[in-house]
Amino acid sequence: MLVSDFILHSLDKFSDRTAVIFQDKKVTYSEYAERIGQLAAGLKSMGIKPGEYVAILMPNHLEFATTYWSLNFVGAPVVPVNPLLKGPEIRHILQDSGAVAIITVAPFAPLIQSLHEHLPALRNIIVIGETSSDNQIEYCKLFSFPPDLTPPPLDQNDVSACLFTSGTTGKPKGVMLTHKNLVFDTQKVTEAIGVDYRERYLGVLPFYHAFAGTVCLLAPACTGASVVITEKFLPKATVENIKKHEITIFPAVPAMYAAILQAAKHAKPEDLSSLRMFVSGGSAMPLQMMRTLEKKYGVIVLEGNGPTETSPISYVNRLELRKHGSVGPPLPGVQVKIVDENDNQLPLNTVGEITVQGDNVMKGYLNQPQATAESIRGGWFHTGDLGMVDEDNYVYIVDRKKDIIIVGGFNVYPREVEEVFYSHPAVAEVAVVGVADEMRGEIPKAYVALKPGQQATSKELIKFCRENLANYKCPRQVEFRQELPKGANGKILKRVLKEGF
Repeated sequence: MLVSDFILHSLDKFSDRTAVIFQDKKVTYSEYAERIGQLAAGLKSMGIKPGEYVAILMPNHLEFATTYWSLNFVGAPVVPVNPLLKGPEIRHILQDSGAVAIITVAPFAPLIQSLHEHLPALRNIIVIGETSSDNQIEYCKLFSFPPDLTPPPLDQNDVSACLFTSGTTGKPKGVMLTHKNLVFDTQKVTEAIGVDYRERYLGVLPFYHAFAGTVCLLAPACTGASVVITEKFLPKATVENIKKHEITIFPAVPAMYAAILQAAKHAKPEDLSSLRMFVSGGSAMPLQMMRTLEKKYGVIVLEGNGPTETSPISYVNRLELRKHGSVGPPLPGVQVKIVDENDNQLPLNTVGEITVQGDNVMKGYLNQPQATAESIRGGWFHTGDLGMVDEDNYVYIVDRKKDIIIVGGFNVYPREVEEVFYSHPAVAEVAVVGVADEMRGEIPKAYVALKPGQQATSKELIKFCRENLANYKCPRQVEFRQELPKGANGKILKRVLKEGF
C-alpha cells in the first residue's frame, strides 16, 4: 500500500464528505482529489520524475496539503522545510536532498532566488502568488491539466517523505520515511487511539513537523475524517476554531496546551465541549498540566511520543488505560527494548536506552550510511532517549541520552547552535544547555568565554545567532564567564553549568 492510497480510499468511500476546511472554505474529498490530481499532472508535465525530491516551504495552508498529496501521486519524495529557518539552513536542506523543485509562497521567493546559484539540482521554483523573477513558475498555472490520480509504479519501500532533523554533528540529517513506514504508522495510530471518519481534527501544528504530518495530514485521509487547517497557533483563535468547527481531536505540543490554560478567559469549558481528546506529543507534558487540562475541560489527554525516525509515533496511551507520566505502550506491531551501553536488554522498570523495532522505523538517513548504521544496530533503532518499560509494557521516558533541548516540541541540538557562536570573532568558548521555561518547557542558554581583548554583548551574540538559525534554536540568555568548567579530558562540563557553577 502507498500513501496516495489513503486519498483514493476516501475518495471512493467518502467522496461527498468534507476533507478540509481552510479559511472557512469546505472542500469535499471529491473536490480535494480533483485538485490533487490536477497539480500532480502539472508537476509531471514539468518533467518531475518518481524518486526526485521536491521541497515545500510554506506555513500551514490548503496548498501545503494539496502539494503534499500531489507529490505522492507523482512519486516524488516530499521535503517539508520549516519556514522559521534562515537562508543557510534552507540552503543545506536543499543541497543535501538534491531537490529538483521547491514550492513556496511569494514572501519566500526572493530568498530562494538568492540561493538558486548554489543549488545546481534545483530546476524549478514554483511560487504561490506573485513571482519575483522571470525563471519562477506561477503555481496556479499547473492546474490547467486534467486530473491524474494514477500513481507511478512504486514499491512500498520507496521514500515518500524526507524530513530533516538536527543531529549532534551540527547539521540536520534527512530522515527517509518510506510509504510502508508512513502507512503503517498512520494505520496503527488511528487504531490505537480509536478514531474514524466522524472525527474533525484541528491542523494547527506546523505541517513540516513529523507529528503534524502523520496526525494532521495522513490520519484524517486514512479514515475519511476532516481537518481544519489553521495557519498559525494563537490561543484565542484556536479556541474559537475548536468551538466554531466542532473539533473532536486537538493534536498539539505541551507548549500549546500551556498557552490555552494561560488564556483561561478565552478558553471556557463550554468552548471545548466538542473535543473527545487532546493528543499530546513532541515533548513530555508535565503531570500538573495534564491534570489541570483534564479537570478544567473534562477532556482526556492521550500522550504519545517517538522520534522523527519512527514516522514519528512509536508509543501512545490508550483510552481504556492511561498512565500519567508514561507515553503509553508501543503501537501494535512495534517492539520496544530497553538496553544498556552494550545493547544488552535490561529488566523491567530499569532505566536504559529506548530502542524500537517495527515497520515504522526509517529507511535511513539520506546520504549518511555511517550515521544510519550507528543508529540502527542489530535491527533496532536506538532513540537516544533514556527510559524504562513497566510490567504492562508502558514506556516511560525519564531523560535524554544526548544533549538535545526541546523547545515547545521542536528539537534543538546544542552543537548546531554552538557552531554558530564559534563563528563569531569574539567567542573563545561556548556551551549551550537547556534551562526550564514555563511556556516552552525548555529554552537554550549559552555560556560564553570571550577571547582576550575582545568584547561582545548578550544582545549582539543573540542577534548574530538569529541571523543564521531559526529563532527558536537561539539562546534567550547569554552568560559570560572567564572560562568554562572542563573535565580532565578538556571537555566542557555542561552538567556543572546546569548545576549552577
